Amino acid sequence: VADQRETQKLLQAALGVLQDFYGKEKAAALAQMRRQEPVGPPPPAGFEAYKKNAASGGVMSMIQQIIDDAKAMEAEAIRSEEDAQKAYEDFVKETNASIEAK
Repeated sequence: VADQRETQKLLQAALGVLQDFYGKEKAAALAQMRRQEPVGPPPPAGFEAYKKNAASGGVMSMIQQIIDDAKAMEAEAIRSEEDAQKAYEDFVKETNASIEAK
């Protein structure tokens, strides 16, 4: 559980740094794009405009997915520990009752 919490903490910090950096970079790129004019002749027919792969989410979405997975693992570990503790307590009660019955 401690490992998952530490993982979440570190990845949240990394994600924050990346969002700060790329947020500023994207704003600067948009400002630059407005001023740029095409250079050279137009591309020949048959070439399409460059587009990002719609299925790709990039590094930041991958880090967010890892954070979500770590949270799910933490919740599952806590739930498993609680179930194991309950099973142990039930076993002890049954054993004590069996001993007292004899």
